[in-house]
Amino acid sequence: MTVQEAELKDLMMAGLRGDSAAHRILLVRLSRHLRAYYKGKLGWRATEAEDLVQEALMAIHTQRHTYDPSELLTPWVHAIARYKLIDHLRRNRASLANVPLDDAGELAAQDDHIGAESSYDIKKLLNRLPYKMRRVIQCVKLDGLSVAQAAIRCGMSEAAVKVNVHRGIKALAASIAREKET
Repeated sequence: MTVQEAELKDLMMAGLRGDSAAHRILLVRLSRHLRAYYKGKLGWRATEAEDLVQEALMAIHTQRHTYDPSELLTPWVHAIARYKLIDHLRRNRASLANVPLDDAGELAAQDDHIGAESSYDIKKLLNRLPYKMRRVIQCVKLDGLSVAQAAIRCGMSEAAVKVNVHRGIKALAASIAREKET
C-alpha cells in the first residue's frame, strides 16, 4: 500500500466514523486526482472534466457507505470515476469518436445499468468470471497496470489480455442486465 493510498484510506475511515473535517479533506484531495484523470481523458474539454469531477465527488460522498474498508480505496474511487466518464460519453455520443480504443469495449457493451458502482460489489461480480478473465480485469482495470504489464504478470500475450478484458467486461454487463430483468 502506498503512502498516498494509506493517507486517503485513513481520511475515508475517519469520515465514515463521522469526522466531517477529514471527509472534506478527502474530497478536496480526491478532486485533484479526479480533475487530472478527466482532463487526461477529455483533453481540452475542461468544462466537461470539471462537471465530471463534481459528479464523481457526489457519487463518492453519497455512496461512501458501500466502501469495503478491507479493500483499497483508490480502486473503488477509480471505478466510480470510470463509470461516470463512460456514462458521460454515452450521454454525449458525439464524443465517442475520440474515445481511446482500450475504452471502446466498455462503451459498446450494452449494460444500461445506472449507478452500478454503488449497486454491485465488484468482487462479487468478478467472481462470476473464469479465473483468467477475472485476473486480467483486476490487473488492468482495478490495479491500473498497462496491458503489457498485465501480460507479464498473468503469463499471457498482450492480445490475450485485451481479449480477456473485453470479453470479461461484456460478460459482466450481460450478467448485470440479466439481474435487472428479474
